Amino acid sequence: MEYRKLPRGDERERFSVLGLGMGGIQESPEEEIEAVVRTAVERGINFFDLCAGGQKVYAPFGRAIAGNREKVFFQLHFGAVYNEKGEYGWSRDLKQIKDTFAWELDTLKTDYADFGFLHCVDEDSDYDDLFQSGVVEYLKQLKAKGIIRHIGFSSHTPSVANRLLDTGLADLMMFSINPAYDLEQGDELGIGSVSERAGLFRRCEAEGAGISVMKPFHGGQLLDANTSPFHTAMTRYQCLQYALDRPGVLTVVPGMRNLEDLNQLTGFCGASPEEKDYSIIGQFTPAAAQGSCVYCNHCQPCPAGIDIGLVNKYYDLALAGDRMAANHYDKLTVKAGACIGCGHCDRRCPFHVRQSDRMKEIAAYFGG
Repeated sequence: MEYRKLPRGDERERFSVLGLGMGGIQESPEEEIEAVVRTAVERGINFFDLCAGGQKVYAPFGRAIAGNREKVFFQLHFGAVYNEKGEYGWSRDLKQIKDTFAWELDTLKTDYADFGFLHCVDEDSDYDDLFQSGVVEYLKQLKAKGIIRHIGFSSHTPSVANRLLDTGLADLMMFSINPAYDLEQGDELGIGSVSERAGLFRRCEAEGAGISVMKPFHGGQLLDANTSPFHTAMTRYQCLQYALDRPGVLTVVPGMRNLEDLNQLTGFCGASPEEKDYSIIGQFTPAAAQGSCVYCNHCQPCPAGIDIGLVNKYYDLALAGDRMAANHYDKLTVKAGACIGCGHCDRRCPFHVRQSDRMKEIAAYFGG
C-alpha cells in the first residue's frame, strides 16, 4: 500500500491511497460491515469517508476500529444528518448538526474526528448558508479544542470550491474526479470545464490542500460500455490510477458494499502497470483537452530516461504558483534538458502533446 502525507498535517498523518467510502454498505448486515472495515485496516487501508447512507454503519465501524483509533483517519460531514428511521438527509440547521456530531462521536466510541467536513457545498448559496448559520464558526471552535483535527469540505463545483479555498480554512477537499467529469462527458455533477477542473486540482497541490476523491467510477457507469458516456468500458484500476495521478490527490474513496468489493479494490495494489494504464481516454478527449499532458506516462519508456509525466507535473505546478515545484524538479536525476528529440514520446502520446517541444520549454523555464 502506498501512503501520502497530508501537506498541512503532522508526520503521522499519512493516508493510504486507497480509502473506503461507507455510503453504499448500509444494506449489508452489521457483521459484514464490521468485517469489511476490520479487513480493510488489516490490509493497510487507513482512510474512510463516513458520509454513510444510514445510521446503521456507525456502530459496526466503531467496533471495527476499536484498539486502532490512532491508526485510522476518517471524515465526518457537518450537514449530513439522519431521520428517526436512521435514513440519510442533509441540513444547515446548527442545532441538528451539533446533535448529529455528538451522536456520531458517542456511537463511534471516540472523542475526536480527524476531519470535520462542510457537507456538499455545491452552490454559492450553500457557502453563504454555512457561514451565516454558524456552522463554520462551530467547526473553528471544535478545531481549536482538538475535537476535530482538520477542517475540510466536499463539493462538485470548481467555482464554489475555490471560494472555500480562498478562506484558508480547508486542509482537505473531497471532490468528484473521474475521466468523464474531467473531460466534460459526465452528468449534472460533472461541473466545470476541462481547464477549470485542472486548475482547481493544481491550486490544491500548490497551496497544500489535499484532495480525497469521490465518484472515481462515475457511479459505476465508466465500468460498463452500455452506460459509459464514452461507449467504452474502463476498468476499476484504470479509474483509480487516473484519479491518483491528478495533482493534489491523497486518497481515493470509492463506495464499498461488501467484502467482494473490498477484494476487488485491494487487488489494485498488486496490479501491473499495464492494468492501470488509462491512456485509452486519449480516444475520448475533447478538443479542449487536446495538447495537455495528463501525466499518464503512456509515452514511456523515454530513451533518455526522463520521467516525462513528473516533469510536466512539476512544470504545471510551478506555473500555478507552487513554490516547492522547482525544488522538486531540481532533485530529479534526469531533467527535461536531457531530451534528445527522438520523437518517441510525441508518437505515443494519446493526447497529441508535442512532448519533445515541451521538454525544451520546461528546460528553459527551470534554467537548463
